[in-house]
Amino acid sequence: MAYFSQQLINAITLGAIYGLIAIGYTMVYGIIGMINFAHGEVFMIGAFISLIGFIICSLLGIGSAPVAIVLVLLVAMAFTAVYGWTIERLAYRPLRGSFRLAPLISAIGVSITLQNYVQLTQGARPKPGGQIVSGGYNLFSADGFDVRVTWLQLIIVIVTVVLMAGFTWVIARTSLGRQQRACEQDIKMAALLGVNVDRTISLTFVMGAALAAVAGMLFLMYYGVIDFFIGFLAGIKAFTAAVLGGIGSLPGAMLGGLLIGLIEVFWAGYFSSEYKDVAVFAILVLVLIFRPTGLLGKPEIEKV
Repeated sequence: MAYFSQQLINAITLGAIYGLIAIGYTMVYGIIGMINFAHGEVFMIGAFISLIGFIICSLLGIGSAPVAIVLVLLVAMAFTAVYGWTIERLAYRPLRGSFRLAPLISAIGVSITLQNYVQLTQGARPKPGGQIVSGGYNLFSADGFDVRVTWLQLIIVIVTVVLMAGFTWVIARTSLGRQQRACEQDIKMAALLGVNVDRTISLTFVMGAALAAVAGMLFLMYYGVIDFFIGFLAGIKAFTAAVLGGIGSLPGAMLGGLLIGLIEVFWAGYFSSEYKDVAVFAILVLVLIFRPTGLLGKPEIEKV
């Protein structure tokens, strides 16, 4: 029971990170119906910007961890927001009226470009990030095993819940959210009704990139090491989480992220860590066979 509880805590933490990345995928798909395969690299860049930010804070003598985290988070979100806007402006907007594979190929090209750009500027070796937040709390002990939740795990879960609630409120209650939902239903009709479609789509990319920056910083703090390739695998798993939960649904993206975290951690803990990725994609295949729209997704209804 103690081992199971510890693995559950680890799985929820990992799933929260995947969920934050998956929201970026599902927001873009919900509005323009296309997958931003460069989103994983934006997450990776957010992690590197966070690493550089923590190093600068250390050089400037900022010893307070909360102050350093807030400053680095704001800077990382600002920089990755620029990357998100640039990707939409260069790789998606010119191809919006083209055939559906064109933006997909363009996004893959951007993904490869960003990977190599970071590899050239930061090097191919893994970069250690150090321990930003330490300590934790022992929940209980059983059979000589301590079930422990670290302060960093609590921070990750709390930040994820707050951001999820905040973005849900933005989409449900604000003018920007109404414009996003209008574009999701019918872009042409939304434009006819006065919605600035280009601005709405750009802001959606910016919001998704900012969330990826948060996930990148939390990933750096949790694992303590990053490299230029982390965006590929994390991006694929986050995309899997978005599809599993129902792409286009924000709660579905978070649910899918938690499920991916649970499958990965428990499979590695009870069976074999070498095949945890196989287990994740096998579950995805089974879900898509019996529920093609995902767990919380809705079937698309084409109006004629």
